[in-house]
Amino acid sequence: MSLAITRLDQNARRSRAVIHNGTVYLAGHTADDRSLDVAGQTRQVLAKIDEMLAASGTDKSKALNVTIWLSTMKDFQAMNEVYDAWIVPGQAPARCCGAVELAAPDIRVEIMVTAAL
Repeated sequence: MSLAITRLDQNARRSRAVIHNGTVYLAGHTADDRSLDVAGQTRQVLAKIDEMLAASGTDKSKALNVTIWLSTMKDFQAMNEVYDAWIVPGQAPARCCGAVELAAPDIRVEIMVTAAL
């Protein structure tokens, strides 16, 4: 295992992914089209996560932990329908989900993933 730290898609405030010691840590991702309902936003976010995991050299089958923030728990079921179709059967990561005040009122969901390489 390398002790080097690799940062992807970095700006002054954050990196979209940090790779260290065989683990990929993704920043929280939100949808680009915030006019969508929570299911649409969840699909967009998970597609972005798939892209960032691939750029990091891994994929969702190696997800270790998923943290999901919703703007309201009323969206829990609709988000879960999309999320449940996304996870690899038999490879479900540890997960938590809660409602928080997100950075903008039109963000319905934000998801952060930690994965093995």
